[in-house]
Amino acid sequence: MPQARCNSYYSATIKHETNYPILTGELRVDIAIIGGGFTGIATALELAEKGYKVALVEANKIGWGASGRNGGQVTGSLSGDQAMTKQLRHQIGEEAEKYVWNLRWRGHQIIQDRVAKYGIDCDLKYGHLQTAYKPAHLPELQAMFQQAEQRGMGDDMQLLNAEQIPDYLGSSIYHGGLLNKRNMHLHSLNLCIGEAHAAANLGVQIFEHSKVLEIIEAEPCTVVCEQGRINADSVLIAGNAYHHLARKQLRGLLFPASLGNMATVPLGDQLAKLINPHDVAVYDCRFVLDYYRLTADKRLMFGGGTNYSGRDSKSVAAELRPALEHTFPRLKGIDIEFEWTGTAGIVLNRIPQLGKVSPHVFYCQGYSGHGLATSHIMGEIMANAISGHLSEFDAFSAMKQFRIPLNEWFGNQALAIGMLYYKMLEHYR
Repeated sequence: MPQARCNSYYSATIKHETNYPILTGELRVDIAIIGGGFTGIATALELAEKGYKVALVEANKIGWGASGRNGGQVTGSLSGDQAMTKQLRHQIGEEAEKYVWNLRWRGHQIIQDRVAKYGIDCDLKYGHLQTAYKPAHLPELQAMFQQAEQRGMGDDMQLLNAEQIPDYLGSSIYHGGLLNKRNMHLHSLNLCIGEAHAAANLGVQIFEHSKVLEIIEAEPCTVVCEQGRINADSVLIAGNAYHHLARKQLRGLLFPASLGNMATVPLGDQLAKLINPHDVAVYDCRFVLDYYRLTADKRLMFGGGTNYSGRDSKSVAAELRPALEHTFPRLKGIDIEFEWTGTAGIVLNRIPQLGKVSPHVFYCQGYSGHGLATSHIMGEIMANAISGHLSEFDAFSAMKQFRIPLNEWFGNQALAIGMLYYKMLEHYR
């Protein structure tokens, strides 16, 4: 059964709710896309701009999954960058470092251009601060700043020491930070819905509440839903952690993790300025980190505590409140109006997974908690691949991925144990 949107801040502040029809009957298009999150919508929009006839089906509502439940931060923190660089060196040599560096910022440009081109109202703001939770984190930030200077981005970055942090945050727990003026934060659900609207205006046929039952590989392929079907030359599976299609080929590659988030009642201008005077988004340097930002109506949105066990959190607010109050003691006892979870797709080596399950059926998944910018990058790469420009797709699909045998439960427990190990390392860092 289709599910309603979760009770999140994002769902409560939608600018324009979607009302796309259920797929009924039979349809013939060039490309069928499964999944109405950022990967599916971004790819559909790219393909529509290229002139392709596209249909997209979503089991629930556009942006229903993690695309409409995340922290709303668009950063250059590319998941799996080191592993990606290492593997790319075997393909493109010394250019690997430059390619991965540029990849970090590619999603920013796509989103900025799209917001401007299609007039998407998604509370887009600039400014981000990565904080040193411990003195041991400072060398990491210094290395990032030096790399930015070497790559010509020094003007967009500023290293802050502990004495400068109070100018940006009403918190005394940090030992320094790296201010990034290029990074952004926004209302992710309104962005996803806005991009879907732009795609629909370009001719993409979008269907909600249309769960895919199977994909029949033939020429053309057939995507079979509960009340209709789509015949297409190519199919893209873009459901990330929310689908169970092509299990034979995809089992053991991707594992769901629950990300918790909450939003306070509106703080008012005075209190909001005390805790975050420059309205920057923030996350820290820990393996399991906290992340937060102010919303357009001056709430504090606060997330963290990734749950890798595969079980839902009993109370997100109860789990996150101690971290919020430790960060901002003046918010002790603040009312939490919204709390919610979303499911991220975690990859063992953190490299996004692109490939084919059959000659005409593509898949794209696995951003490991950094999906807002990365999904737009991968959407561009997938649209290029489907239209015959395969160089980047081939590079990613050739990267070695690790598969955990047995079932998803076993994989989640292995991930949970692994994260306990990293948290222990963090303790002694």
